[in-house]
Amino acid sequence: MKVKHLLIAGALMCNVAIADEEVIANPMTEEGVVKVEWQEPKKYRDLKTATEVKSRFQQRFFDTITENLNKEAEKVLKPNQKLEMQVSDVDLAGDLRPTFGATTANELRIVKDLYPPRMTFTYSITEGDKVIMAGDEKLIDMNFMYGTHSKRNQKPFQYESTMLKDWLNKTVAPKL
Repeated sequence: MKVKHLLIAGALMCNVAIADEEVIANPMTEEGVVKVEWQEPKKYRDLKTATEVKSRFQQRFFDTITENLNKEAEKVLKPNQKLEMQVSDVDLAGDLRPTFGATTANELRIVKDLYPPRMTFTYSITEGDKVIMAGDEKLIDMNFMYGTHSKRNQKPFQYESTMLKDWLNKTVAPKL
């Protein structure tokens, strides 16, 4: 009977592993005035999770960042303007560290100022069919744990969202 349960458990684990590998090569997310192409997420420096299926975690990250970026872009962009991004690298705030519990080894994300969020991307702002601004960015927020950034009631991916909000307000808005 135990062997049967082990075989079933093994088969289920294989299905989870196979489902996790079925990740789209360059997923796209779009919300309102923002469209983001996530280029080769498998090669990102740190878009890892300790507790979720990798593909679900990545999709949740992509959707959350796009939604939060859209909220800020709608405030900055003029009517009829759109922001398009091609993200080539992501490094989440914090770092995954192994923990060794009583039964299994797991990982835990430790957030310290030593591990700031980073993002590398190209972008263009269009108005109709005309490109009015474009560029390459390598963002890093060394101050992510201090000042107005440090809030006790953190939302998912708050540090990365705040970094992009600051970029929009300090880099994009003055040029529009």
